[in-house]
Amino acid sequence: MKLPSRSKTYMIPEYSLTGDLLSFLTCNLQYRYQNKGTLPPSKPVQRWFGEFIHGVLEEAYLQWDLNNKSFPWDWKTDIRPIEDMIDIRLQVGGLYPYDEDLFYSLLNSELELEDLNEHDHKKLASARAEKAINIWGPHLFPLINSSELLIKGIRKMPNYDENISRSNYYGINGVVDVLSSLKINKNLNQTNLDNYDNMIVEFLKKDKKFQQKIANHNAGDEYEIIIDYKGMKRPPQQSKDDFNNPWENHKQQILTYSWLRSQQEDAKPIFAGIVFYLNELVPSKEDLVLIKEEIANDLTDGAIDYSKYSEDVDLIMNWDKDDKAPELSEEFKIERSIRIIDIDESEIESSLDKFDSVVFNIESSLIKEIKGCKIQDAWKADSDERTCSACDFRSFCKNNSVKTKDIKIP
Repeated sequence: MKLPSRSKTYMIPEYSLTGDLLSFLTCNLQYRYQNKGTLPPSKPVQRWFGEFIHGVLEEAYLQWDLNNKSFPWDWKTDIRPIEDMIDIRLQVGGLYPYDEDLFYSLLNSELELEDLNEHDHKKLASARAEKAINIWGPHLFPLINSSELLIKGIRKMPNYDENISRSNYYGINGVVDVLSSLKINKNLNQTNLDNYDNMIVEFLKKDKKFQQKIANHNAGDEYEIIIDYKGMKRPPQQSKDDFNNPWENHKQQILTYSWLRSQQEDAKPIFAGIVFYLNELVPSKEDLVLIKEEIANDLTDGAIDYSKYSEDVDLIMNWDKDDKAPELSEEFKIERSIRIIDIDESEIESSLDKFDSVVFNIESSLIKEIKGCKIQDAWKADSDERTCSACDFRSFCKNNSVKTKDIKIP
């Protein structure tokens, strides 16, 4: 009797919007080593803080939802225990800040360096977490309908070739917070946006495209708003690299989240997306240097009327990086920390096409490597100077943009 051979394993590749899309666009080769080669960075500053701030806000929301504790929260009794819990959770997962000074290495003007031991809670990451909870928490938490919601979808593999491609489909996944119109009405007894005293709603009321959608939809129908947090400053609208433009990439990410959410059975129409740039609440000196350059070169987006903040702009433009950082107004920092993104159905397909393009490039590089191509020939290394400076692989990278050119070896 002839036994049938085992069929070939069928695997559908899975890609995430942050772990794959944004990482690959930052640097293809770095993505290969860190995501596919599981070589964690020795100094995972950006990744650590991103997961730290998401974890802190998620746990803070769960505790608020359970206890309905009023704001502001005390750092020592309410926030620090959450930070410790999330830090331990990240360490269990193998993710550590690269040294003890991570929290305050880029400390802003709120404290002088000699104050660090006395004011341990004002370390940078902790200060941003505290500000995020106490500034946005009172307005954000009551509106959340689903927190840290895993959304998944499936798409056809771009340029599928049965003789080459690993699969004829690929999966997309992401994690979002979802705000619900029903949540506003049910928990806060509001019937329209005009009489609702909420800072997030005030920003939505100023967004013309969002208001058009409100005006055109039936009053009894529910809608949703997608939320994402970024552990970074607000990016400039223009970039040297159009394909790897963070401002545009974040919009594409929200649009793709909107499509993924629409694939869920309980989904409602998505009216808008909101991105919170939490570094803006406690900007570092490095952030301020970049903000100054963007204002000087007219690279800022048009969503903020900087003429309203002439005093803040003057403080930034007259500031030198060797000086103590200026004390910016809370209103200026808050407005820079929130971005409303319109959900345009015609643009969703464009965002999905871009994701398809990234997946195709990743799959193509993987297949080249499987066929014997050297890693640095299969994966393109092309990034900006800041990324290269912090990369563990710059010493042997062929395209390192910050290589020392004039080193003479005796």
